[in-house]
Formats: sequence, structure tokens, C-alpha cells
Amino acid sequence: MTARLSRRFAELKAANRAALVVYVAATDPDEATATALMQALPEAGADVIELGMPFTDPMADGPSIQKAALRALAAGASMKKTIAQLYAFRAVDTDTPIILMGYYNPIDSYGVSRFAADAAEAGADGVIVVDVPPEEADELTPALKRHGLDFICLATPTSDDARLPKILAHAGGFLYYVAVLGITGTRSAAAAQVEQAVARIRKHTDLPVAVGFGIKTPGQAAEMARIADAAVVGSAVIDKLAATLTPENQATPETIPAVAAFVGELAAGVHGARA
Repeated sequence: MTARLSRRFAELKAANRAALVVYVAATDPDEATATALMQALPEAGADVIELGMPFTDPMADGPSIQKAALRALAAGASMKKTIAQLYAFRAVDTDTPIILMGYYNPIDSYGVSRFAADAAEAGADGVIVVDVPPEEADELTPALKRHGLDFICLATPTSDDARLPKILAHAGGFLYYVAVLGITGTRSAAAAQVEQAVARIRKHTDLPVAVGFGIKTPGQAAEMARIADAAVVGSAVIDKLAATLTPENQATPETIPAVAAFVGELAAGVHGARA
């Protein structure tokens, strides 16, 4: 685990708290707003930030994050601008772990070695690449390891005891448990099923386990925080952002305060879940 990630999870474990992981898309709805919003998230209560790398075909994502990617691309999103946003964040925050999340195509187009070097220099701590399975991880992981970046792997309800070791062979940082089958933001998982899955995963690894997909409310986030080491919220945060935009997808004075307030509600649920 990178120093920032290990330190953050160790601090939260000592405090008997789970982490709140918040997803936002780079350049959504524009460069300046996206940067300011990202900088506001730690104070609002986000413990870890997933910064989405916009892509034209986000196959694992539901309508909310698909629309966020399209807004970002319409505003000129690119890998260079995503890296620049990370630099801008690190100018004001050197403590909050940042995970770059997205798909392999933009990384491949940018160049794997160049991506790993630039992401690490800008201050990333890890990378989630949704469409790179363990069988193809060697295309990416050597470059990430050279630059000290964790490759954060996904497990799903169909990842059985035979499959988990193959996933974990490449995993670093934390394991992201996708709580529901299907795309992001469309369904929510039953806590009892997630609890069983997390218990089974913990028999295979000491990595922290984060639960995501389908967490929409502070109550649901708190429920997962009692079970896992982190709760990941993406689509619901993006929905709050989208609700403040003009019909032309322009930011308004309410955009950052509304999202920050919602993240604060999520953080209160997650951080108080084990009290």
C-alpha cells in the first residue's frame, strides 16, 4: 500500500471508523468547478477520493456516471487535464489518498508507462481499471509498481473462493467489492449478503475491503461502514452535482455547496456507524 493509503486506513482502524470513498469525474462539469469541488471534498468528510478518468464508453457505469463522462468530454476532458486536476489538488492537499478510476483504453492511448509516471508524479496513490481482469493485469501492473502505484482490484458476488486468489495476486491498496451485479447506481445490495461476502473475502486477504455500487443514502453508507472497511459512493454524488447544473450543463453557485453538504451527510453516517 502507498504511504497515504496505508496511513489513512491505519488511522481509521485505530479510531474504529470506516472510510468514506467519494467518486467524482475529472472536468465535470468544467475544469475549474471540478478542481474546486475535488478540493472541497476532504473538508466535507471524504477520506479517499476516486477521480474518474472520462471515457466515451464507460461500460460498467450507469446513466449518472455516463452523463458525467459526457459532460466532462464536452468540456474538453483528456488524460492531460485529469493529471492537471490532480496536480492542482495536491497543491492544497498532500494527505488525502487519490485513486484514478476508469478504463484501459484512455490509458493505452496515453501510453501505459507515461501514464504511470505522470500519475505518480502528480500525486496519485492507486489506479482502478474496471475492464482489466487478472488475466490481463500484466499489461499494466509492472508500470504501476515501478512508480509506486497500487493496482486496486475488483471482486464481485460471482468471485468465488477459486477466483479470489487470482484477483488478489495483483491487488494492492484495498479490494473493491462490487456489491451488486450490473452497472453503477442502479440497484442496492442487501446488507446480510454483503456481510457474508466481506467475511469470505477476509479469509483470503488482509487488505481493507471497500464496498461500492448501489450506495445512495447516508443510511446505506452507514450500513456498509459497519460491515466493511470503506463505503464507496459515486452515482449519488454525481446526481447531486447534476441537479444543480443549468439546462446547458453549466455550474451554478449551488454546485459545490450542494455536493459538499451531501458528502458531509454521507460522512456523518459512515464515521458514526460503529459508535
